[in-house]
Amino acid sequence: MKATMRPQLGLGVNLTPQLLQSIRLLQLTAPQLEMELRQALERNPLLEQDEPEVEAEEIEADARVESAAWDELPEPSFLSGGNTGGDYDDAASRIAEGASSDPRQRLLQSLSLQWNARDVAIAAWWLDQCDDRGYLESPLDELHLLGASTCNLDASELEIVRQRLLHGECTGVAAQDAGECLRAQLSMQPESSARTLGLRILRDHLDLLAVHDEAALAKSLKCDAADVRDAVALVMTLRAHPMEDTTPDDAGVIVPDVVAWHADGGWRVALNGRSAPRVRIAAHCERALADAPGDVSALRGLLDEARWLVRGVAMRNDTLLRTTQVLVERQRAYLERGDEAIAPLTLREVADAIGMHESTVSRITSGKFLQTPRGTIELKRLFAVRLEGAEVSGSAVKAMVKRLIDAEPAHAPLADDTIAGLLARQGVRVARRTVAKYRDQLSIAPARQRCRAVAFAKAS
Repeated sequence: MKATMRPQLGLGVNLTPQLLQSIRLLQLTAPQLEMELRQALERNPLLEQDEPEVEAEEIEADARVESAAWDELPEPSFLSGGNTGGDYDDAASRIAEGASSDPRQRLLQSLSLQWNARDVAIAAWWLDQCDDRGYLESPLDELHLLGASTCNLDASELEIVRQRLLHGECTGVAAQDAGECLRAQLSMQPESSARTLGLRILRDHLDLLAVHDEAALAKSLKCDAADVRDAVALVMTLRAHPMEDTTPDDAGVIVPDVVAWHADGGWRVALNGRSAPRVRIAAHCERALADAPGDVSALRGLLDEARWLVRGVAMRNDTLLRTTQVLVERQRAYLERGDEAIAPLTLREVADAIGMHESTVSRITSGKFLQTPRGTIELKRLFAVRLEGAEVSGSAVKAMVKRLIDAEPAHAPLADDTIAGLLARQGVRVARRTVAKYRDQLSIAPARQRCRAVAFAKAS
């Protein structure tokens, strides 16, 4: 076989490091971008955090706009500003459940829903005797005497409440030591041979467990090594400290990337400036590098990296803001009236409006959240597929179906064809099978089963 060479033309795209970085920044959510920028500030000495000073007159003007916009918002917990710079109160930046940061306080709040006031007061006394890990700070006998003198209670009554704490929802709290804490947790596990053996190990051979000497444990307990291994594995799944996992999980906290509010008869959109630090290139470092003698190629590389990052973040923010403005403008009826008013909207339509490709719109809206007076919603939720043969979206029709079923007479549930007829009167013509599909997606039973459920409830 003879090798030959021939010229050939072709088109291709070379992804430069700058382009790859810009694409990656588009996909970052608010918490991810915050982490990325903080790491860049620590890694690159030529970057600095930009904290512009705000004049007093500007602050007063923003406060006047906030006060004017406050009356238009349905929920007082929603705070917004009147400018487009994204300078909002921290309460609007991070949405979290208003729970106490003290695990003892949270436990007492939970117990107050189940226990009587006297037992809750005794539980509060026991928790005051615990350290930050949940262990008692003094010997149990001394605490019994202290409780009897200060609370005027019998030691037996104190111990009953302590045992309820020890084996309660925060298992292991108020334990004397790690052994009692682990035994309390293990006793709550389902009955098994591994649990029984694990309790023996915790009661009699805690020292051998601490050094992971399974051979010595098997010899002392006179049992098979495999059984010891299973028991140890079960013990290792327990918490070392009773309060180490009682801190609220921040994973459920939603950080909105963009904020939208209604003011002056229209909708305004701004980036959430509190979700990530603002970075800029240190001007003095840039000037020093421009006049620096000798080989400073390493520093120039850091300068180029800083420029790419600042430019990429600016492009991301600009794209996110423009995309959200189009989404809010197209879905203003949804923001004002609810799910039934959501309009058909596709990635292509938004991409054409901002002059970018569909893939860019998909990247910039994935995982991003918008805070509105109606609540914090994902940007992807503002896209809706047009129902075939209709001028409304499938999401709107699904909301209409749910409304009709929720309002139906209990003794006469609406059949799918009846719902289709009611929708037709409203100008929305859909087939019966379409109604059935949306009803199934809403996990709502057919009319016949709903009627049977009502009849059964009356009979019982």
